[in-house]
Amino acid sequence: MEETKSISITSLITIPALITLAITILRLVGELKGWPKPWFNAAAGGGLAIVGISWLPIIFGPYFALKLARAGEPPSSAGKAIGLAFAGLAVMILGGLIAALLQRMHHEALSSIGELVMLGGAFVTRIGWRSLGNTLLAYGFAARIPVMIVMFIAMLGNGGAGWGTHYDVVPNFPYHSLAAKFVLAAVVPQMTFWIGWTVVVGTIFGGIAAAVSHRGKQTAPAAV
Repeated sequence: MEETKSISITSLITIPALITLAITILRLVGELKGWPKPWFNAAAGGGLAIVGISWLPIIFGPYFALKLARAGEPPSSAGKAIGLAFAGLAVMILGGLIAALLQRMHHEALSSIGELVMLGGAFVTRIGWRSLGNTLLAYGFAARIPVMIVMFIAMLGNGGAGWGTHYDVVPNFPYHSLAAKFVLAAVVPQMTFWIGWTVVVGTIFGGIAAAVSHRGKQTAPAAV
């Protein structure tokens, strides 16, 4: 019988969270210094810059999944985990449509309802593999809270005019209050959409990694 051992979420996410923080700081420095595209981009939304943390769940999802499986916490079914992750993705798309509709109706504050629906996608996904979902939730907060802090500092820069990085550039924002800008452009998306994204994408790729790993064990030739 394969020996298993428990693993804490804190120990599992510490190194990935530190790597994520380092990339966040590197990106901020690169944008402030005007380092070249496509590696860095100070435009609103980040302009799909290569140096960024949004793609990290593609890497850390499988990392967490394999660590958990080896520690005796695999999914009851990799197929179910992947299927529910895609269901979570569908919930996120629905939430995005709600948010976009409310924004087109000039209800920017109410568009947060759609973003809360997108966060709900994370909890739909979590049903398929609870331990991985919990780990990705914890990692998501560990990754996004520092971003939120950076955004607040960047928005305060230059007497409230901002630093001109993607962390503080919010075009066509209807509110002049710094507090409203921070809540609606930083807190809400970082704590809803990006958490949902982390859990859903991480579980899709983590579930695939677990399925491939399990299949590899099943098809491995017996030792002679």
